[in-house]
Amino acid sequence: ESLHSCLGLLGIAAGSLLLAVHFYSSARAALLIPSTALGLLLLILSALLAYTGIRRSPRNASLLLSLCLTISAFWCGYGVTFILAGQGALGDAGDLRNAVVPGLATFTVALLLVAVVGLLYREPVLALISGATSLASAHDVAARHSHTLGSSAVACNYLIVCLLGGYFALGRILYFLTKGKMALPGTDLAKKKSHEQTQTSRGSTNPFAAMGLILNMLWAGVFGCRLLGITNKLFMGQVPWLWAAGIYQIGICILSYRAMDVLMATFFGFTSILKFAGGYCLLYPVWQPEEPSFPTPFLVVFSILFAVLALFLSLRSPLDGLYLLVYVASCLALACHPRGFFAGGPQGVAVAVFVASALMSLIHLYNVKAGAKIPTGKGAVKALLAHSSFLKLREGPDLHAPYLGYSKYADAEALAFACSVLAASALAAPGDPQAPLATIVIPWVVVAGGILKLLGGSVAFARGKTLESSAFILYAVMWVIWGLARYGGLCGTTRSFHSAVGIAAFMLFNGFIAFCTLFLNITWLFYSLTFMLVALSFLLDALHALPTGYDTAATLSFGLVSFYCFLSALSSGVLECPCLPMGGPVVQLGGVGGGTSKCLHLPARKASSVKRIADILRSGGTCGIPTDTVYVLVAACNRPDAVEKAHRSKRQAQDRPMSLWISSLKQLEPAKHLFAPLLWDFMEAAWPSPISLVVPRGEWVDFLGMKDSAKYVGTPQSVAIRIPDCSVTTHLIDLVGPIVVTSANPTGEADTTHHNQVYAKLGDKVDAVLCDGPSPENIASTVVDCTKINSGNIGFFRVGLVPKSQVLQILEQVQKK
Repeated sequence: ESLHSCLGLLGIAAGSLLLAVHFYSSARAALLIPSTALGLLLLILSALLAYTGIRRSPRNASLLLSLCLTISAFWCGYGVTFILAGQGALGDAGDLRNAVVPGLATFTVALLLVAVVGLLYREPVLALISGATSLASAHDVAARHSHTLGSSAVACNYLIVCLLGGYFALGRILYFLTKGKMALPGTDLAKKKSHEQTQTSRGSTNPFAAMGLILNMLWAGVFGCRLLGITNKLFMGQVPWLWAAGIYQIGICILSYRAMDVLMATFFGFTSILKFAGGYCLLYPVWQPEEPSFPTPFLVVFSILFAVLALFLSLRSPLDGLYLLVYVASCLALACHPRGFFAGGPQGVAVAVFVASALMSLIHLYNVKAGAKIPTGKGAVKALLAHSSFLKLREGPDLHAPYLGYSKYADAEALAFACSVLAASALAAPGDPQAPLATIVIPWVVVAGGILKLLGGSVAFARGKTLESSAFILYAVMWVIWGLARYGGLCGTTRSFHSAVGIAAFMLFNGFIAFCTLFLNITWLFYSLTFMLVALSFLLDALHALPTGYDTAATLSFGLVSFYCFLSALSSGVLECPCLPMGGPVVQLGGVGGGTSKCLHLPARKASSVKRIADILRSGGTCGIPTDTVYVLVAACNRPDAVEKAHRSKRQAQDRPMSLWISSLKQLEPAKHLFAPLLWDFMEAAWPSPISLVVPRGEWVDFLGMKDSAKYVGTPQSVAIRIPDCSVTTHLIDLVGPIVVTSANPTGEADTTHHNQVYAKLGDKVDAVLCDGPSPENIASTVVDCTKINSGNIGFFRVGLVPKSQVLQILEQVQKK
């Protein structure tokens, strides 16, 4: 944490030093740092700050996270603007002022909010850095409107930021090198206090939401400045701010899924589309003199999606749901004005979006770590719905549990289905074949139907939904290719046989997906079949055989099915009893995965999960758990019925006996006199580790309370025993007692290296799986024969993770002792 803090603050100091030098030398005929070079350096530093902000642990979410991401977005847009100015793309000083002022004005307010919250959090250095950067931006805006002010004040402020950043980074370096014994005043992040406060609100507070709202301010600021007269025109020089905001917004969308905030992640995905569309509108006049037109039906559909999302978000946070209504108004304002963002009405709504986003940013920045939070109405809604049997909010540790185990991401199906609605409604918009770019369709189809749908497919794959992810990715590729080809002017008025062949290939793949959805549910079947109708319209269009009105009907049917799926995904993610079920499979499969009963999957990161696994083992169940090597199947050794069940589910071969695991040698302390002194010392030296020791069977087995389980463990002459080097496993053994262990795969198959494979290989024969993702190693433990250790010799049944030389070295050290 200290090193990442140093990296971020040194990056801020370096960028501020570059800007200080630039503004000090701006009055000269020749700049000390050329604009192009300055822009490239700012882009590099913005990437460094973005890494620092993302890498910073959300569990210890200090203000540094928001500060790094905010300045990163600031310098990204600012850097591209410097590059455009250096290449002569912005023309005179008036164009440069119109290009940079919207971003500078927005980040002046945004960084001032961060500074205010920093003072409330009692983080003075971060508050001073934010305040000085905000003041530098304000002076920059003033200097560009009045040349009498000069740029020295801007340089002085950036120099202050540079000194403060260096001071903070030095404090964190000292804290790291002295292991917390020394910290300069104001540089202690109070991690323990932060950890305790955020731990209580984990899962309900999204630390990245404030940054997403600041990006909404940037989008609104570009168009609001034009209405307020701060800038003279909208043109391509402001595109870097809009597209930087769009790119960062997609990143915030992904991070919100990591924070398990489905609704806000979906909202940020929606707003990223508006940012890319706004940038496209300002870029279009570069190659065409006229202004582009907006497809009215699409924007009405977009406003409906925002309204539905606002309704569901109101069930969790009424204030956030109310905030989304300004975007409903924004989409309706765009639909009412053919000129879109160039009209006064949408620009007026953009001012309202800016003010609302600033207020919500302040609330989210404060609520991330504050003990006494600003109320957003969540408690009132929860109390109101407490007496309702129909509307019950989903809560608890299994809120975002995937089909097969633990996932780092929440479900993104709602966003993927909404993107299908948007792409379908955009394709239904009529356009001029001679000027396909004049109608704004590409951003809606490529960004919504392509990029964000790829995001939804990737998250679905991470959650174990292989079929759904394949469909989303296939459809995303189709939207991108056809959207660029048809509405990007690549096809023109002609179609080709090659296009028809490509579309037919997509239809073939989609036919396979439609067949597979027979075994998933009926809603997905209709979803894939209606997309087949859309693909068929693409094929007929390529062959010049498209009937009048067929493409509209196909896209409308696909859009309606997608909208139902969107509503169903939202309701299932928010409510305990989904109002709109997806239905069951048309064809029911038998065997593993064919039924509705799946074994329990619990995340290993939670102590409550380990306790629940312990309860299952004490009750006679068998579980798959992670270890220091691969996943294993375990049962409590004092439950013979469970040990026998594990033996049968494994189809255990006689030459592969089950082993015994303990958490500490203290469990064998009462039977220490039954072990040879050399063997006991060897066990003390070798454990905990991935080394299994095969020791002679004896009366010591009875001290572990094995009873009738003993016949399933080891051989009549020997037993393999081990203490694993895994805190989760040893804690579980402390709760249950000694456990009987075997590999979590049928005899003869490869070792199991992921919790999903436990269920895939053993099916419902396992009562629960403790999920920890990929195993730390792909190799099992080393099995050492210690039955003849008294003679000074040991053998090896299996050389696994620990090499033979290391085991022999341990034995040699014990013998010398």
